[in-house]
Amino acid sequence: MKKKLVSMVLATVMTASLAACGETTAPTTGGQTATTDNGGSTAAASDVKIGVILVGDENEGYTYAHIDGIKKAAANVGISEDNILWKYSVPEDESCYEAAVDLVDQGCKAVFSNSYGHQSFMQQAAGDFADVQFVAMTGDTAAMSGLSNFSNAFTNVYESRYVSGVVAGMKVAELVENGALSDANYDADGKVLIGYVGAYPYAEVVSGYTAFFLGVQSIYKDVSMEVTYTNSWFDIAAEGEAANALMADGCVIIGQHADSTGAPAAIQAANAQGKPVYSVGYNVDMLSVAPDAALTSATNNWSVYYTDAFNAVVNGQKIPTDWSKGYADDAVAITALGASAAEGTQAKVDEVIAAIKDGSLHVFSTDSFTVGGSKLDSHKVDMNGDFDNEDEEDKEAIWDGYFHESELRAAPSFDLRIDGIKELTAE
Repeated sequence: MKKKLVSMVLATVMTASLAACGETTAPTTGGQTATTDNGGSTAAASDVKIGVILVGDENEGYTYAHIDGIKKAAANVGISEDNILWKYSVPEDESCYEAAVDLVDQGCKAVFSNSYGHQSFMQQAAGDFADVQFVAMTGDTAAMSGLSNFSNAFTNVYESRYVSGVVAGMKVAELVENGALSDANYDADGKVLIGYVGAYPYAEVVSGYTAFFLGVQSIYKDVSMEVTYTNSWFDIAAEGEAANALMADGCVIIGQHADSTGAPAAIQAANAQGKPVYSVGYNVDMLSVAPDAALTSATNNWSVYYTDAFNAVVNGQKIPTDWSKGYADDAVAITALGASAAEGTQAKVDEVIAAIKDGSLHVFSTDSFTVGGSKLDSHKVDMNGDFDNEDEEDKEAIWDGYFHESELRAAPSFDLRIDGIKELTAE
C-alpha cells in the first residue's frame, strides 16, 4: 500500500481528480470568535482542535478524498491545519478506540473516523467522553445509541453511481451500434454483459452497484451484470484479478466499489490489446492509470460535510446525528469524462443530474426494477442493527413510488437483490 510506485500512480490520479472537482465554499469564521445561535460565544475557530482517524492514508483513494475534504473544510471554517490531528492506517479494532482516546487527551473537541469498521469503537469512546463529539462515517448506530455526542454521516453517492452508470450505458449503446461486440459479450438471453468489483456484500456496496446498474439500464435496457467481491476495501492485486475474471466472462464495462487502481489498470491492459472493455472507477479520476479505458469515476465531495460539521463544532452546536446529501448540495459528482466516452455523453449527464436535483428522477424508482419478477411497493429497513430494542420498529423505505435511500439514516440501506444482477462470490 505504501510502495513508492503505488504512491506515484495515485498521486497523479488524485491530482487529476481534484482538477475535475470544484471546491465547495461556505461561510467562514476565520480566526474570529464564533457565536452560537443564542448569542453566546465559543472559542476562536483557529483554536479548535479536530481529530481524524483514517482506515488508510493518502495512497488510498477513499481516504485521500476524506483528507482533501477535511483540509478544504478547515480552510472554509478558519480552523488551522496545525489543529487537525491525524491518525493514519488505523485498523478496525481496539486500535481505533485507543486512537480516539489519544486525540481527546490532546484536546480535540470532535473526532471523526472514516470507516464502518471503526464505528463500535467510536461509539465506545463517545460513551466515555461526553464533552467531545464523535462521528463514524458510513455508520448506522448513532440514532439508536442514545448518545447525544455520537453521529453518523455519508453522502448520497448512489446518485453519482447512477450518473456514472449513465456514462457506461452510453458507451454500451455505442459499442452495440458500431458492431464492436462479439457473441462472448452477450449472455444466454442476448443481453450485454457488464461487471462490478465490490469490496464486501454490505448494503453500502449493494446500493452502489444497483444504482450503477440502473443508470446503465436507463440508457441501454438489455444488459446483465455480474458482481464479484474481493473482501477488502483496498487490494490492488485482488481487484485486478477480479476485473480479469469479469473480462474473461465477456464483460465490456466494469464498475467498482473498491478503493485501488487495480481494476482500471487491468482493464487498460486488456483495452490496449484490442478488447472492447472500459472502466468506471470510484473516488478519484482514473485517467492517468487507464487513459483509454477509463470513462469516469463516481466520487464524493467530502468538504461539504466537513464544512457543515466543523461549523457546528466551532459554534458549540451538535453535529447532526445523521447527515447525507447529494447532487442538490454538490456533495457528490463524477470526474471528467475520458476520451473514450461515447458522443453525446456530457449532454446526457447534464440532463440526468438536473433531473436528480429537481426531484423529477429518483434513482430507486420502483418502476425501474423488479425483485423475483415482481415490482415492489413495500420494503422494511431494520433500524435496530446490533441493538435489541423492541421500541424501535423496522421502518418502511418505499413510498411515493421509490425507495428513499439514505433518508431513514445516513448509511445506505438498499440491500435488495434486483433482477438482472448476479453476485458471483458473496459469502
